[in-house]
Amino acid sequence: MSSEIRDINLWRDGELKIEWVRRHMPLLDGIQKDFEKTRPFSGLKIALSIHLEAKTAHLCEVLASGGAEMYITGSNPLSTQDDIAAALVHQGLNVYALHGATPEQYSDAIRRVIEVGPHIIIDDGGDLVDMIHTSYRHLLPGVIGGCEETTTGIRRLEIMDRAHQLEFPMMLVNDAACKHFFDNRYGTGQSVFDGINRTTNLIVAGKTVVVAGYGWCGKGVSMRAKGLGAKVIVTEVDPIKAMEAVMDGFSVMPMADASRLGDLFITVTGCDNVITPEHFRLMKDGAICCNAGHFDCEVAVAALKEMCVSHAAARQNIEGYKLDNGRTIYIIAEGRLVNLAAGDGHPAEIMDMSFAIQALCARHLAVNRDTLCREKGSLLNVVPAEIDAEVAERKLADWNISIDHLTQEQIKYLYGN
Repeated sequence: MSSEIRDINLWRDGELKIEWVRRHMPLLDGIQKDFEKTRPFSGLKIALSIHLEAKTAHLCEVLASGGAEMYITGSNPLSTQDDIAAALVHQGLNVYALHGATPEQYSDAIRRVIEVGPHIIIDDGGDLVDMIHTSYRHLLPGVIGGCEETTTGIRRLEIMDRAHQLEFPMMLVNDAACKHFFDNRYGTGQSVFDGINRTTNLIVAGKTVVVAGYGWCGKGVSMRAKGLGAKVIVTEVDPIKAMEAVMDGFSVMPMADASRLGDLFITVTGCDNVITPEHFRLMKDGAICCNAGHFDCEVAVAALKEMCVSHAAARQNIEGYKLDNGRTIYIIAEGRLVNLAAGDGHPAEIMDMSFAIQALCARHLAVNRDTLCREKGSLLNVVPAEIDAEVAERKLADWNISIDHLTQEQIKYLYGN
């Protein structure tokens, strides 16, 4: 076993956090019992890069219980929790992660996880897949496949696949119904405001909240802002999503117009330069900006640093930037993922479903390793419908909810003979 973490003595605090989420993640517990019996990952190394907090730790435990040799790092320097890393090392897992890691330390941790020669990759944003393809190509033949759980990561995979650069099968976990319907919408919606509220200690009701992007995450953020009493403005580049936002009861306008009106700005696009110097200059004095997209490029924080006349910490995890027009713009968590860099991420019950999909997709790769297609141009794999159905059925059973089922006559009516 090897590791590079902040302080192993923090493990007890981390274990308390993990124990709490275990009690609220019954799907993973059931899968763990199955894995302990079947050991689908015996003899396999799994490299995992996900936001390293308690729910992720429980996923790592579940995969390890299935026989996997785990190599773990975080997918964002500010979302890594040092006590969680310590707890996993105390359990005997290999962890390379530091809260507040420098870009060099972050890249080195990714390298440490890749250089072991993983058989399965579980990625959040695509950094593991990118590095093994660019710097460790000699290890590519040993990779059975991988799982990607974010919209941003899938976009990166699609670019690679179109260019015939992807060398092993990838499961598109984010596109599973039991992932994006619930994780992206309800998980992001709640956890974004958990992070904002605990960091700012300000009320949402009565404020104008500008949400950039109306995908599944943007829908969830907008819905929660409305529920907390805010006036919500949505900015979009997709005319169909813009129409949907209007019909859901929200105002829609360009960011240049919304910039003059907003009190709180939340980007959820997966794109870069969504809020730029042009917009900063139009904002009210005291406007607050944060990002709920994967990478810290949606709010142009670097440009804001260059254009400001001064900046200083306004509160823990909030930086104030004074402009030459006398107004101050506040940035939460350096423009990184606000729900994880300023909070604990999605609720445990939500991640129970998402990580159940991850665990079952990893099992799918391991069990079907000899029949997976490795032909270029066909390496992006949708999550099998039976995995989605299994997770949904497990969740309904946990809620003690039963549903109707089609009769044979109804099946014939709908689908024919």
